[in-house]
Amino acid sequence: MTPSELRASLILQVRTGQITAQEAARQLGISRQAFYKWENRGLKALLNALQDQPPGRPKGTTDPEKDQLKSRVEELERQVQLYEQRDQLRALLKQMEEPDKPGSSTKKNWK
Repeated sequence: MTPSELRASLILQVRTGQITAQEAARQLGISRQAFYKWENRGLKALLNALQDQPPGRPKGTTDPEKDQLKSRVEELERQVQLYEQRDQLRALLKQMEEPDKPGSSTKKNWK
């Protein structure tokens, strides 16, 4: 049994009335007042550990390099989208500038 497990066991034995605080302190080699301080600290820690936690996985620590790379990827994706739109506009303009082909029913009224 580790020292912390022994302390926890003795605290529980005192709380359930199996032994006295004086006996627990004697087994630990400390004063009764020191035992009560440990008991108080241990019970507070137990209450804190049993507090409701937010659902889901806790957020991990952020990695600045990863965040920077993510931002760069988003920026590059926007640029690619702009280039694709520009190419589509060029193709449309080129198509509009071509003379009517024989048999084509498309009329250009924009000139």
